[in-house]
Amino acid sequence: MIDKTLDFIRAQLNSYLQAKLSLLPNEDAIILSNVSQLNETQPNSGGDDNDPQNAFLSLVNIEEDRISKSPENFVRAFDGSIVYKNPKIYLNLYVLFSVNLSTYTESLKRLSYIIQFFQHQNVFTPLTAPSIPDGVDELIVDLMSLSYQDLNNLWGILGSRYLPSVMYKVRMIAINEDFAQGSAALIQKISITDKTLQL
Repeated sequence: MIDKTLDFIRAQLNSYLQAKLSLLPNEDAIILSNVSQLNETQPNSGGDDNDPQNAFLSLVNIEEDRISKSPENFVRAFDGSIVYKNPKIYLNLYVLFSVNLSTYTESLKRLSYIIQFFQHQNVFTPLTAPSIPDGVDELIVDLMSLSYQDLNNLWGILGSRYLPSVMYKVRMIAINEDFAQGSAALIQKISITDKTLQL
């Protein structure tokens, strides 16, 4: 589900960037990639032939949204029986959008368009985006502001030189395994079999 969700966001943003930058349909304006694996010998100045020139979407953290978690382990099935299963897990994904293009100004321009896209549309539902992955009811994308210390820690963990970047929090990713641990019929009648209670 995580991979499909991030690829959906990338595809939505890619279509927007292609229109803004007048790119061909087969030219990707952003790719889903681990930014920590970039070969950054000369970031934002062209680098070498192995240094990818593009915008990147990278997952940097996953957090459980405990507020949205249901405490109920029993759910009613379609046939009316009661099924015991663990509740859905709701996740918040922290994604980093970073840009490494041939010039610094071009990197900043593309980063501005990324921010502009999510300012325009930060909520995705099956109604507004029919290509949203099955099982996703709603995606909410919020801008995250990092302090200098947090920014330093993040890029230190990534083991990379700083690139023009922005972080967003993607909310309401539901992980659900439809495997039931047990089932039982509904209680329809209560009878007492203890003779001491019978009059």
